[in-house]
Amino acid sequence: MTPVRVVIALCLFAPFVAMLWVGSYAKIEPTFIGIPFFYWYQMAWVVFSTLLTMVAYRLWQRDQAARKAAREGGASQ
Repeated sequence: MTPVRVVIALCLFAPFVAMLWVGSYAKIEPTFIGIPFFYWYQMAWVVFSTLLTMVAYRLWQRDQAARKAAREGGASQ
C-alpha cells in the first residue's frame, strides 16, 4: 500500500472513529450559540467529513493518473 493510499484511508476512516467514540463528545458544555456540544460537534463533523472525502477523492484521482502514466511509460520502453 502506497503512502498516498494510506492517507486516503485515514481521510475516509477518521469520521467513523470520531462519531463512534461517543464518550468523547457526550456532554453539554461548551455550548456554541446556545447549542450543546453534543449537537454542534456532530454537525461540525458533517462539514469536516465532506472536506476529508473531497481530499481523499482528489488524492485518488492523482494516484490513478500517476499509475496510468507509469503503465503507459513502462509499456513504451
